[in-house]
Amino acid sequence: MKAVQFSEHGDRDVIDYGEFPDPEPGRGEVLVDVKAGALNHLDIWTRKGLPGIDLEMPHIPGSDAAGVVRDVGEGVTRFEEGDHVAVSAGVSCGECEFCRHGEESQCVRFSIIGEHQRGVHSELAAVPQDNLVPVPDHVDWEVAGSASLVFQTAWRMLLTQGELGPSESVLVLGASGGVGHAAVQIADHVGAEVYATASSEEKLRYAEECGADHVINYEETDFADEIREHTGRRGVDMVVDHIGAATWHDSLKSLAKGGRVVTCGATTGGRPETDINRIFWNQLKVIGSTMATPGEVDDVLELVWDGTFEPRIRETLPMSEAARAHEMIEDREGFGKVVVRPDSEL
Repeated sequence: MKAVQFSEHGDRDVIDYGEFPDPEPGRGEVLVDVKAGALNHLDIWTRKGLPGIDLEMPHIPGSDAAGVVRDVGEGVTRFEEGDHVAVSAGVSCGECEFCRHGEESQCVRFSIIGEHQRGVHSELAAVPQDNLVPVPDHVDWEVAGSASLVFQTAWRMLLTQGELGPSESVLVLGASGGVGHAAVQIADHVGAEVYATASSEEKLRYAEECGADHVINYEETDFADEIREHTGRRGVDMVVDHIGAATWHDSLKSLAKGGRVVTCGATTGGRPETDINRIFWNQLKVIGSTMATPGEVDDVLELVWDGTFEPRIRETLPMSEAARAHEMIEDREGFGKVVVRPDSEL
């Protein structure tokens, strides 16, 4: 088969699209004929190299994909040949105390397909049946292959961990990215008042289409000052911050007393200076969130499949142009998801 791959960490020039041995489905695994997949910022970090993660090289990246079941391994009961499926990338052990309490994303051995183990940006992928979800036949491959990671992450972050309610206000940073544009849609769906930031007028208009009530161009103004002005110096009830060091101070500054910041990532760095005085004096809450439970995945993807939520596709490229796809993510070009498809599918 052909696969996106790299044999060493580095810049985009380490990416290749070439021959790779066909996978064989093991016990409990499903062989998927991949039709489309999408990039996440995680793919950039994996390519560059993450401390403490020693990958088997060459490594196939990719945490999002969808396709048709070609074959099933021994013990597979949930799927059969011809089924349409999408990958849900969080891998848990099923045995630790957290898994046994239904909190699989808190598993002590939690890992992510594409980050800690071989990914799915390839013509074929052998995936554990527990990491696949059914996809209705009417759903386009670009949608099915780009929704799972960002929508499950945003769903758990806002609703399960953050407990966002319909009478509350929320600020979503980086609304043009995958998690950001999913968070805007989910927050609007529950009836919250949604503020969103982006770096251009075009991206802000897209954020409004996704459900943002108020938009802020962070390249032109300080978003914390804008929030204080819009809310009569009160602040918002929740900030969704997956940016990290570059925004952390202003995220805390944007919160109302008793507010909470929820975070699932730190694309600009994970060690910001923080204002502890502001946290304790205003009784703020800092809440972390990673991926989602299988039940949460099912709940949010049902709303994608029926059209309630929509992953916005900024561009679809052949997998042979994966380096260009990485460039678009790194340079923050466009709004929404970058999709890659096997060259044989185009």
